[in-house]
Order: sequence, then C-alpha cells, then structure tokens
Amino acid sequence: MALDKPYLDVPGTTIFDADQSRKGYWLNQFCMSLMKDENRKRFKADEDAYLAEWPMTDEQRAAVRARDLNWMMRTGGNIYFLSKLGATDGLSFQQMAGSMTGMTEQQYRDMMVAGGRTPEGNRVVGEGGNAQGPMARSDAWQAWEEKAQKELADAVQQAQEAPRTGANGNARITASVYSSHVPAIGAAIDHGKTEEPYWVPMFKGFEFSKQWMKENTPDVIFLVYNDHATNFDLGVIPTFAIGTAAEFEPADEGYGPRPVPVVKGHPKLASHIAQSVIQQDFDLTIVNDLKVDHGLTVPMNLMFGSPAEWPCKVIPFHVNVVQYPVPSGKRCFALGQAIRRAIESYDEPLKVQIWGTGGMSHQLQGPRAGLINAEWDNRFLDRLIADPADLSTMPHIDYVREAGSEGIELVMWLIARGAMSDVAGSGQAPKVAHRFFHVPASNTAVGHLILENQV
Repeated sequence: MALDKPYLDVPGTTIFDADQSRKGYWLNQFCMSLMKDENRKRFKADEDAYLAEWPMTDEQRAAVRARDLNWMMRTGGNIYFLSKLGATDGLSFQQMAGSMTGMTEQQYRDMMVAGGRTPEGNRVVGEGGNAQGPMARSDAWQAWEEKAQKELADAVQQAQEAPRTGANGNARITASVYSSHVPAIGAAIDHGKTEEPYWVPMFKGFEFSKQWMKENTPDVIFLVYNDHATNFDLGVIPTFAIGTAAEFEPADEGYGPRPVPVVKGHPKLASHIAQSVIQQDFDLTIVNDLKVDHGLTVPMNLMFGSPAEWPCKVIPFHVNVVQYPVPSGKRCFALGQAIRRAIESYDEPLKVQIWGTGGMSHQLQGPRAGLINAEWDNRFLDRLIADPADLSTMPHIDYVREAGSEGIELVMWLIARGAMSDVAGSGQAPKVAHRFFHVPASNTAVGHLILENQV
C-alpha cells in the first residue's frame, strides 16, 4: 500500500516531502544560484539562456518564466528556495505570499493587519473556509494544464485499448548480498590484474556469484556502503544518507574516477523509502547530488563483472563508520527492518535485493595496521546467518579489538540482514546460496555471502 500522507487534504498547502524534493531538486538549485550577484545579473540579462544551464523540466522552466509560485511548488519548488527568485525580482516575502492567494497586495496586507487567515474552515478540503477556493493561477499555468489534461486523456484511452500485461503487487526483497569493498580490488579490475596469482583466488570466489546474478538480476539494489571521505568531507557527516537522484557518477578518489558505468538510481522508490523510514523514527539525510566511490562500485564489479552499463537500478545508502560515534549494530539491525517495511509498502511489483558491504577484519592505521582475524570473521558469518539479533548486540569495542579499527564497517551488514523475511517472522531461515572467505586482498579479509529469502 502507498504511504500515508495525511497532509494531502490540507487546503491550499503543499508539504515539501521527499517526493517533492526529488521532483524539485534542480528547480531549487537554480533558485539557490541566485544568491550570487553575478548569477542574478546573468539571469536578468537573458532568462532563457540562464535557465537552459539547469536540467529542469520544461514545465518547471515555464513556471519560472510565468513567475507562478503555486505552479513552481507543484513541480517541487520549496518556498524558501523560491524566495531567492522573488528577491531577484525585488519582491518582499509578503508580496510573494500574497501572489499565491489570488488577492491583491493590499487585500493580503489588510488580511494580515486584521490578524491573518484563520484556520477555521481551512483544516481539511471541503470545509468551506477562505482557502478552499481556486488559488492564483497564471494564464500560462492554465494553458499548460489544458494541454497536460488532453495528453493524459489520450494516454488513458491508449492504455485501455492496449492488452493488459504485467503483475500487480508490491515490491519485495528477494535476497541479501554481503561483500567487502576493498579499493585494491577495483584497481586490480581496472588495470587488468585479475589473472595475477595474488588475485586469482579472490576473484575465483565470486565466479558463482556472477552466474547467480545473471539468473537473479533484481529490478533494484538497495546498496548499503560507506563513503570514504569522498563525497562527504568533515564539513558534513551524515550518520545515514540515502541517494534519491536519477544518476550517481563515479567519484574521483585521487586517482581519477574509476572507468565504471554511471549508476542509475530509482528516485521514486528511494523517496518512498526515505519518507517511510523517517516516519518510523529513523533520521535519514536525503541526498539529491551524490558521487559514489569504491565502497559502492567494487561490489557491483564483483557481482556483475565489467558491463557497459549496470543491468539494474541502485539506491545508494551511506552509513558513517569513519568518525565516531558510529551507529550501533542494534540500531543498524532495526534500521534494516524499517527498510524492509518501507520496500514492501511500495505499490509496484519490483524485485529488490539489499546489499551490505564493507569489512571484514582490517586495520588501516597506526602500528596495529594489517590486523586480520580470520577466526573471528568466520564466527561473525556464522552468527550473521543463524542469530543476527544476538550478533546485533555486540558492542563497538569488540569490533575494534577483534576486527581492527576499520572492521567496524561490518555493522552495515546488519542493515541488510535485518531486512530479511525471517527477522520479521514472515519467512523461514534464508537459504545460504553462497559463502566465501579469503585473505588477503591488500590490507583486508574478504567475506562474501548470498542469502535468499524463503517465503
């Protein structure tokens, strides 16, 4: 079922939620650009040329040209961002607010002097208050609406005449995949070193996985990873961040971007997950502009090889495991359960896999650099399969002491495990389709699991 959005029936009100943010990202970024004087001057000198620099929709550009704030908000604009456009035109906030009500400037000012608009009759559509009537609509918006309605009617008619295909139902998680994301693995792939004796045993462990992926390619991968001081510097450190863009470019980590395909996102599902998970009391950072590093691209190579383009869409999900405090295993495990509920409430029959990446035991810094604990790693895999709830209670210090300072990345595997059906009590224990462990890959122990949901 679709997410509950109780604010949709509030009259004359557009709540800026994750869906609106996704739709309006470039419109709002255009407005933000007007905070610089040189940009304001360029925009005023040639609006069309300046608007062409921004990948907005044709409708968003038309709404900007019409200076129709209500129209801009319908296409994803947020009033705080749109106010930069109003300021560029020399308007006060009160003038902008008045323009959206259908009142003259004086009428709006008189209303505010008299105490403002009352909520009486304006809480729910249909009550008959003074916000219930038609809002201010420019001639350009009305013309656009007439054209859009005709196109919609034509599309509906064509759909009714076409044969019915496809299946109904909601999205579901079919499997979880776990893999280390060592940067040296990416370098070995990029520089043609996969057949060298050092690397052969490691890549051999993923031969089954590549064939399995061909037979079980999902529609979407929800990929949990950590950014390695690439997209997020110390200026902003989100604990949990979800990528909601349509595309994610490979990041330059100091050696130039990896020669891998651009990652295609699923903005609608990502926005749905963000809204659902936040409503379940998990605080996510929504990221509409994100470059992805080896933490995401190396596992993709290991599972898919090196295709010209990735065969499915990906939702990147970043977890801070670089700067303490990092989220606990218990919190990550519970987050996985919230993500499963979010995915299963999405009303499109998508096959989704959730991947947990990072680790296993490794330490990259200090005199203890090079630490590997193969026995502990394999015990972690045993517990992840058989008793993830108990494993999730393990304190951070155990990861550090036993698996090295960077072994803390393994808490991300608990997010993927928490999303499996057996954790929710709605399925049998998952089938272990593949398990692999290898030392070393550069500085790290490589672990790998494929778990299939048994519903």
